[in-house]
Amino acid sequence: MITGSVNAELEATIRPTVQGPGRQEQDIEAILDTGVDGSLTLPTSLISPLGLSWLAREQVLLGDGRIEQLDVYEATVVWDGEPIRVTADAADIAPVAGMALMYGYEPNIRNVEDGAVILKRLTDP
Repeated sequence: MITGSVNAELEATIRPTVQGPGRQEQDIEAILDTGVDGSLTLPTSLISPLGLSWLAREQVLLGDGRIEQLDVYEATVVWDGEPIRVTADAADIAPVAGMALMYGYEPNIRNVEDGAVILKRLTDP
């Protein structure tokens, strides 16, 4: 089970640890975003200190309809106590956890300031 909270802007957040290939670690506050089909979006200011490995550049469709080119990196996220490898898009926004990262989990959000956010592993995904 993964837990978090709803912030003052009414965003559901969790606090995973992101690791680079040299075991550099950074705890982040990531906003859960069901409109993002990828795993993780990280600001460029976190990617360099973690030493993440560049994989590719890809086109993404943003929520406002614009298409942009983003660099994609490989990262490790400690997810539900286990390290998993994911792709991380680089964008100058707050960290975002997308649907691919939440796959196999049921989100429950008490949508009030400081409300509980719980991601529970499904037994039958």
